Order: sequence, then C-alpha cells, then structure tokens
Amino acid sequence: MSAFFYALPGLIIVLVLLLAARAVRRALELRSAWSSGLTAEARCLRSYTTVSGGGHDTSVTTTLHHVYEFTTRDGRVIRFEESNGRPTVVEGDIVTVHYAAQQPEKATAHAPSPLRAATGTIVLVAFCGMVIAFCVFFMISFHEMSEGMDSLIDGI
Repeated sequence: MSAFFYALPGLIIVLVLLLAARAVRRALELRSAWSSGLTAEARCLRSYTTVSGGGHDTSVTTTLHHVYEFTTRDGRVIRFEESNGRPTVVEGDIVTVHYAAQQPEKATAHAPSPLRAATGTIVLVAFCGMVIAFCVFFMISFHEMSEGMDSLIDGI
C-alpha cells in the first residue's frame, strides 16, 4: 500500500516533466522560426475547432486549429497544423508564416512575439517546478511519517 504513495507522485512528476519539456521545445521552435528571417505566403487549407471538458460541471475549452500549406524557398511544399491561431483566418486566406530552413514543418503563422512566448514558457515551467516540489515534499513527508510509525510499532 505504501508503494502507492511513492508511485503516484512519481508518475505526476514524470508527466509534469514531459509537459515542461514539450513547452520548452515548442518555445525553441517558435524562436528558431521567428529568428531565421525566412517567411512565405501560406494558404489556410482548413480551419476547425476541438472542444474539451464540460463533463461533471467543468468548464469547456475550445481550441481553434488551422492547417496551412506553403512553398519554401527551395521549392518544397510544406503542410502544417497549428493551434490557437487568429480567429479571423478562414479557409482560403493567405497568411505570412515564419519558418526555419532546417525545420520548415515547424513553421508558425503566429506573429513574432518572443517576449510573450518566453514569459508564457517561464510561467509554465515555474508552475511545473512547484508541482514537482510538492510531490517530492509529499514523498519525503510520507517516508518520514511511515518510518516514525514503524519505530513506534517496534517500541510496543
């Protein structure tokens, strides 16, 4: 039974680390695309929304997705999907995308905003750090408590 009190926080730590790594990776991809200086005109091929939540009196979250297609300077046709785009972009619109030559599939139609992206990433990583610290604190506290109970039982 006590393994549960180590396994669950351990699993939470792993999931939070994966979330933080994903956020940092995406921030670096955006930074690379924006700083490369390469842009292209892309056509919005499709626009759709996904809905999550709403069960058991929880809030509903709607995410807007766009599928874009553009041609790189070296002639390759790239198609990519991006979430949380501008709600005014509809199917058939032409938008400017930023991309890095070595990874054009990681392009973005978001306007360059490095400070905003960095701030969001830092806040998310800090929150993840707090969750990890709480899980470690919980595991240490449980370990010390269970050792105290064992010594109490041995004394009886």
